[in-house]
Amino acid sequence: MDLTKLLKPRSVAVIGASEKNGFGGDVCRNILTYVEDRSRVYFIHPKRESVFGVPCYKTVSDVPDTIDLMVICTAQKTVIPLLQEGAQKGCGGAVVFASGYGEVGTEEGRKNEADLIAAAKELDIAVMGPNCAGFVNYVDNVQAFAFISAKRDRRGSVGVVSQSGQLCLSMMDDPGTRFSYIISAGNGKIVQMEDYMEFLVEDEDTKVVSIYIEGVKDANKFANALRKAAEKRKPVVILKAGRSAKGGAIAASHTGSLSGSDASFDAVLKKFGAIRVDDLEELIAMSLMLSTLKKIPDKATFASMNLSGGETGICADVGSLNGIEYPDFTPETLASLKEQLPDYASPNNPLDMTASLSYDADAYAGALRTVMDDPNIGMVLIGYTLLLEIADPAIHYMYEGIEKVVKEKGDSCKPIAMIPFAENTRNPEYQEKLFKIGVPVLPPPVYAFKMLRHLSDFIAYKPQEKTLELAAGKPSSQESYALSEHDSKVELAKYGIPVANEIIAKSVEEAVSFADSVDTPLAMKIESADILHKSDVGGVKLNIKGGEAAKKAYEEIMSSVTEKRPDAVINGILMVPMLKPGVEMILGVNNDPQFGPMVMVGMGGVFVEVFKDVALYPAPVSEGEALEMLKSLKSFKLLNGYRGSAKCDLKVLCQTIAGVSQFASENKDHLKELDINPLFVYPEGEGVGVADALIVKYR
Repeated sequence: MDLTKLLKPRSVAVIGASEKNGFGGDVCRNILTYVEDRSRVYFIHPKRESVFGVPCYKTVSDVPDTIDLMVICTAQKTVIPLLQEGAQKGCGGAVVFASGYGEVGTEEGRKNEADLIAAAKELDIAVMGPNCAGFVNYVDNVQAFAFISAKRDRRGSVGVVSQSGQLCLSMMDDPGTRFSYIISAGNGKIVQMEDYMEFLVEDEDTKVVSIYIEGVKDANKFANALRKAAEKRKPVVILKAGRSAKGGAIAASHTGSLSGSDASFDAVLKKFGAIRVDDLEELIAMSLMLSTLKKIPDKATFASMNLSGGETGICADVGSLNGIEYPDFTPETLASLKEQLPDYASPNNPLDMTASLSYDADAYAGALRTVMDDPNIGMVLIGYTLLLEIADPAIHYMYEGIEKVVKEKGDSCKPIAMIPFAENTRNPEYQEKLFKIGVPVLPPPVYAFKMLRHLSDFIAYKPQEKTLELAAGKPSSQESYALSEHDSKVELAKYGIPVANEIIAKSVEEAVSFADSVDTPLAMKIESADILHKSDVGGVKLNIKGGEAAKKAYEEIMSSVTEKRPDAVINGILMVPMLKPGVEMILGVNNDPQFGPMVMVGMGGVFVEVFKDVALYPAPVSEGEALEMLKSLKSFKLLNGYRGSAKCDLKVLCQTIAGVSQFASENKDHLKELDINPLFVYPEGEGVGVADALIVKYR
């Protein structure tokens, strides 16, 4: 659906224009406050001659112009007739404030919603809402917003789309953030959140896409918008409600219990390089920082310049907690700083400049220039608490010095940000001055360095090294069934997963014969799709060597299993050579209902049971992405040769992860879960070993 007439209309009709408080009155107030050229803005009211002195038309049909956008401020029952009337005037977009649809949870509400969706599709009108607050297009100065806020110039480059109108208003009330669009999507039943996302990603006037979302309606559309943003290197910042997973059946495998829907959402954002924040303050501050910086730093290395030892210590500690990289200054930089700073100063990074340079614009510019010229530094952080009431004149000289360096260096100027050390009301004059030269004022350190961690991750993200797609599908059924261990391994072997040669012994004689024919000890396990946890029913015997031992093991397994699970269909006893010990891991897939197969890998044993040290990533997964998953594990050192231990065969392990991903992607509509546990990883050149496997499919 084309959103041009909705979000970039040339003509607007406000249906239900009014002077009262409420949707009709407040939309009119916003238009009269902000829109200078109202030559193609029309107020409609059947019983009024004028609203706020502006002449009214009785109906949309009376307007002597085509209408691109209708802002419908009237009751729910009037909406569809108005859409039908507007379609005759060329209307292609509508904002519907009315409630009384699916959000009320009644049969009538659901019918109203279905009728509205059908009408919008039939008439080819892009409808925002229903039950929304409307939007503002700051690029073209289109006001279709029903909430009132303090008058100020908000035009900028942050494109906001939110499922909450109140959060839109809260962002508008922030004095520092400037917008290209503010969009309150409401129920989002016709034009969805994902459609607005794609519009903002494609929009040349939008530098940062800022989103509040409560749930994804279309995973493929969502992924497509994120893919386009990744390819354009346009930051997408997302605040999502509902981190805790609720309900759902207990999964048959470890993988299912370790990969809830919110973990899947995180994994999707990581794949596409989007930034997830935890609250509105972080959403506002992150959006402001990314939109204010003239460019993204070339590398995620920071220098911190402060006026006191206390501030320097805070930056060092909080930066360290967030994994911020403070590289050492080069010898040349240190030598130059020693000449510029007082004798009692000790140049380091983070840097305690002392306060003396902050009262001399040229001296401050010199120190800033020296730090910025250091080839190890990608971005400069200036520590200073900008107060509402300026008593200390330092900011006057500091700003003059910063401005001098920014103008002198032009496009080659490295990014700069200011970090206050307490959340005080900021001086609007200097916040505005800093904004104009591309220097954002961040929140205090706990927020600021968390944001810089996000920025570091964004800098490190390389879209060309990612598989920028999802294997999201639709389950073929709600019913599921498990494959036996042997059948699971047979399926995996087709995708290059290294499984051992094994047989199913259907009699004692077959078991004895096979045991006598091999030199290695065997594992003997009950082979049944009805028994997922074999050891619970006495269905496993290990280190069996020779025919006599195999005979005894066979009989004991069969006796125990038939007693404890008389209902199970038994295929026989699986006989497989014992695997040699290696680094124990778990590898699996859980098919997320929205985002499709999610590949999970982690250390086995206590690492997965107690520490839950796992990495989750959406299929498909390349070998390079598999290695990134492994490197994200806290326990990765154990794979990479820790304290003299042999380095594991990471190449084959990554190939195995990618093979599992391929299997999951090609079976996305039929796979429910997959579990390889344990997976033994051996030293370089020796590969991996699959000890057990379970596949659960939809019928």
